[in-house]
Amino acid sequence: MRWLLISLALAGCAAGATGWNAREQAALERDLGGRVAGEPESCIPWRSTQSLHAVGDGRLVYREGRTIWVNQPMTECRGMESTDTLIVEMRGGSRYCRGDHVRALESGSSIPGPMCVLGDFTPYRRP
Repeated sequence: MRWLLISLALAGCAAGATGWNAREQAALERDLGGRVAGEPESCIPWRSTQSLHAVGDGRLVYREGRTIWVNQPMTECRGMESTDTLIVEMRGGSRYCRGDHVRALESGSSIPGPMCVLGDFTPYRRP
């Protein structure tokens, strides 16, 4: 009986996480609406007031002024959530670049998740 209750609780948590991911993805699609994708770039400037964050479908997003940069990592990034803190090993000085390594740290955890490798950054701007 106890295992049944634990299983039901875990299933509820998983369903909630999926709903959260869907909301995050819908919010990003709404933000990208009316914007035009530009030519992908291998590096973008990093600002201490902004941060890279995950969207539930494996994409990473960085907002800089009126530009939304979307990154589809070169490796699959399973388990990254929008609430995670991202640890980025920047090799391009003060820039996020293709090939940089990213790991997610869940709230309350001290062990980061698997490493992902950044791909190119696609800028989305209003015409």
